[in-house]
Amino acid sequence: MTDVILETRNLTKEFKGFTAVSAVNLQIERGHIHALIGPNGAGKTTCFNLLTKFLVPTSGQILFNGRDITMDAPAQIARQGIIRSFQISAVFPHMSVLENVRIGLQRKLGTSFHFWKNGESLKQLDQRAMQLLEEVDLTSFAHTTTVDLPYGRKRALEIATTLAMEPELMLLDEPTQGMGHEDVDRVTA
Repeated sequence: MTDVILETRNLTKEFKGFTAVSAVNLQIERGHIHALIGPNGAGKTTCFNLLTKFLVPTSGQILFNGRDITMDAPAQIARQGIIRSFQISAVFPHMSVLENVRIGLQRKLGTSFHFWKNGESLKQLDQRAMQLLEEVDLTSFAHTTTVDLPYGRKRALEIATTLAMEPELMLLDEPTQGMGHEDVDRVTA
């Protein structure tokens, strides 16, 4: 028997009479890589938005680890371990690459809402942040301001920040869109 981490049952999303996602039934196996493939306008991003609750389904059901999450809010979904990236790179452009990854790691410290705490307290996260940067081949860019990174490297950074949150399930929406072959190979690896 397979270990299904995410399942949808007849997942549907309609927008004023237009059906963007129609009765989708998925079973995503734990530990495997799956791809949702289709042409532009096929509903792939809409499906991602349904799975992470950025959109509410018109009908159907979403199960994560066998638990119905159809009515959960996006923040609840993320806290349960489903983390996603977006088509458009979502990084903090005026912070360093290292600082971007530390933000993803900060949740574990329980200091996310300590606004007046000295930034030096985050240095304890540097070793893990550097390990994540190594995984996406960005260690040489650790102290580069993110706005100065080439597009493909920003996408790799987004993957590192997503990994920093230690997701149980990671959804990447078109992670290689707009990249050259060298960056595609790097991100795929």
